[in-house]
Amino acid sequence: MADFLTMDEVDFTNKTTLVRVDFNSPLDPVTKDLTDDTRIRCHAETIKELMDKKAKVVILAHQGRPGDPDYSTLEKHAAVLSNILGRRVGYVDDIFGDRAKKAIRGLQSGEALVLNNVRGFPGETARKTPEEHAKSELVTNLALLADIYVGDGFAVAHRAQASVVGFSGVLPCVAGRVMERELRALGKVLRAEEKPCVYVLGGAKAEDAATICEYVFSHNTADYVLTGGVIGHLFLHAKGVELGNATVDYLKSRDFLQYVPTIQKLLTTYPDKIQMPVDFGVNIEGRRLDVGLPDLPTSHPIFDVGIKTVAAYGSLLHEAKIIVLSGPMGVYEQDAFMAGTKGIFGDVAKSSAFSVAGGGNTIEALEKLGLTNDISYISTGGGALIEYLTGKTLPGVHALLTKP
Repeated sequence: MADFLTMDEVDFTNKTTLVRVDFNSPLDPVTKDLTDDTRIRCHAETIKELMDKKAKVVILAHQGRPGDPDYSTLEKHAAVLSNILGRRVGYVDDIFGDRAKKAIRGLQSGEALVLNNVRGFPGETARKTPEEHAKSELVTNLALLADIYVGDGFAVAHRAQASVVGFSGVLPCVAGRVMERELRALGKVLRAEEKPCVYVLGGAKAEDAATICEYVFSHNTADYVLTGGVIGHLFLHAKGVELGNATVDYLKSRDFLQYVPTIQKLLTTYPDKIQMPVDFGVNIEGRRLDVGLPDLPTSHPIFDVGIKTVAAYGSLLHEAKIIVLSGPMGVYEQDAFMAGTKGIFGDVAKSSAFSVAGGGNTIEALEKLGLTNDISYISTGGGALIEYLTGKTLPGVHALLTKP
């Protein structure tokens, strides 16, 4: 954190402050009402502090992509933010045109304004360098009215988009509270300050698993990776375990078998560090049947890990000092196949380790189990979290290092 400024180091009094947040939220497809306000609540802390410090707060955010069902204006987001803060937050149906400029100029100290969806500007997502984005209409128009830029959207920091990187080198840039907390928590993980460090990789994003394993082992970040969900199936298949046609056909349908050669190399290089399930809950027309490795292959789809796997993983989690939790162990949405996720997530929650959890399904499962408050840090990032944990430089983080 010493490489760039935080909000503690700036006097915001009467300063027009651009804040890039991530308000992208689930919407009702018909009414376009927000069905979850978690991300807005996260960023509300940063916005409230800026308002309390008498800044003139101008909020930049996006919702969906043009043409997608969840694409919308940010009018309802502004209303939700007003309710969360208990004070009025303005909204203008414009991004950087005359109406937006007039609304920004009209702000008084301690007031906040939400501009319309930045993805309504086609140049927002154009493939350009930060220097090229700095010359865009969005940046050139808004920078003239602003004194400072606050980058608070860690969840969009992996995207080199105009509102994320364009203001670097043009305005003084500082990290908002969400960004600051993310970087402190994830920095502790990346530095592996305490050992053992254990990664729990579940869920269905198998394309990230090999990359994560390769990085954390080659950089001595992790001592163990515990696999589950579809990732567990893929690693077992790569090891030569016959799972059954139902499960292998699913891996084929998602084009996951392309990662088998890389995983096989990892299993050869780090045979004791990568842990795989030893028993399973299979789905027989909605009923659960628990089977072990000797019972495979099975003609039924595998929907969960079993109690022996939970026990084996639990012993490693009990000894851990740092835990990264990414992805459930099975089809947690169905109660019959929640046991593996409940057991392993519960062990993480009970652990005295510094624990970091991220990803939409992970957070949803934690909330369903009532374990959210027992995790040391819950990341707002999905793709950004994975990229950061694999050592990649995030454009939105790098932008905060550039001095104007």
